[in-house]
Amino acid sequence: MTRSVQAVLVSLILFCFFPVSVFAGKGLPQRPNILIITADNLGYGDLKCYNPASPIYTPNLNRLSAQGARLTAFYTASPTCTVSRACLLTGRIPQRHGLEKQLAGLKGNYGIGLKQSEILIPQILKTAPVPYATGCFGKWNIGFAPGSRPTERGFDEFIGHASGNIDYYHHIYSGKHDLFKQTRELHADGKYSPELFADSAIDFIKRHSERKQPWFCYLPFNSPHFPNARNKKPGQPNRWQAPDSAFEHYSFSPDETDPLKRYYAVVTALDFEIGRVLASLESAGVAENTFVFFFSDNGAFRLGRKGLDVGSNFPLRSGGVTCFEGGLRVVAMARWPGKIEAGRIVDEVLWSPDLLIASQKLSGAKLPSGVIYDGKDPLGVLLHREKSPHQSLFFMYGKQAALRKGDWKIVRTRADLPWQLYNLSVDPGEKNDLAFKEPERLEELKKEFKRWLNSL
Repeated sequence: MTRSVQAVLVSLILFCFFPVSVFAGKGLPQRPNILIITADNLGYGDLKCYNPASPIYTPNLNRLSAQGARLTAFYTASPTCTVSRACLLTGRIPQRHGLEKQLAGLKGNYGIGLKQSEILIPQILKTAPVPYATGCFGKWNIGFAPGSRPTERGFDEFIGHASGNIDYYHHIYSGKHDLFKQTRELHADGKYSPELFADSAIDFIKRHSERKQPWFCYLPFNSPHFPNARNKKPGQPNRWQAPDSAFEHYSFSPDETDPLKRYYAVVTALDFEIGRVLASLESAGVAENTFVFFFSDNGAFRLGRKGLDVGSNFPLRSGGVTCFEGGLRVVAMARWPGKIEAGRIVDEVLWSPDLLIASQKLSGAKLPSGVIYDGKDPLGVLLHREKSPHQSLFFMYGKQAALRKGDWKIVRTRADLPWQLYNLSVDPGEKNDLAFKEPERLEELKKEFKRWLNSL
């Protein structure tokens, strides 16, 4: 037996009997941890760092934006919860991964949902030179049938709910208890769900940081999603839910009945939980080596429902489930100390599918062959001030469609209606339709939209 063959055999034996962490720093580069945090229906104008006039108290998110980059032209690939999450986790637009509609009711949320052949971020990170530990804590909402659940799709650990929305304290969705650990029900009645998810993420971060194994933590909070009467116990009021401590920062009490004021407290409570998770990075000694990305799954809903549609997307037009800016352009922040310049404002266009590519690059994993990805590497923009890697962004939801190219955007609410054209650099509120004044520009964007259609 030659020495080279002996060396290979010894390496294989060591790999089989010792944890991956043994090899950290021994010929393999130390890879950063990855923390992706999402809010649920948070408005573009709800945070002071985006809208100085906002009355909502969010010191931790404001601090995060100051410690890293605040993105002002970041888009979710779909204006609704289910679809946006599928786009994030697959790096692909809905027309490629096939999940184009919101999963509705128990049948939808507990069905297959996203095709099980789709490859998710955690599955890719498992193929990295040093495989990542992977955890998901919060709202799943892309299918919970056998084979579709988080721990069957690349996540080592899961604590969260299958559905799009639960009661924050009783964890009920459409009359069914909807809280799970791995694939079994978890009963934690009375525990505020954002706190539960933050606790789970903190525990995950602590354990895997101590093992010096790179980790990926996906933390999709269910707040500040609006309340739904069908998710309440009999006789329970249908109102925005926040712990008493969140009201201490306002002049009103936990008995406040105004939905808008109660919404403020919900966002403040979310901010507090995010702050605890970020503090845990410091406690674990991994803050400097963790890539953190925070964004909202879509914009706040502005459908005119009394007491429910109270979030702000100022200065953007409309909101969730529309292809106007208020539905698609969302708050987003990125932090990686020493790599991403603190206090920087990023105006370059990026979108949620880019996070799969970022995760793949950071981990050193290879992308699966034969898969078309709509995400592109955002690290050049975030780390090196490069221009956006995107020629354009394409959106279709229901009968609506939109495309952004440079500063220009076309949008229509139905296929049989004419395109509207906006210059977003001067008109982010989409108030001044330039379709008749800029016919050549309109044709240019329509041609680009057709190019996307042909690519499908």
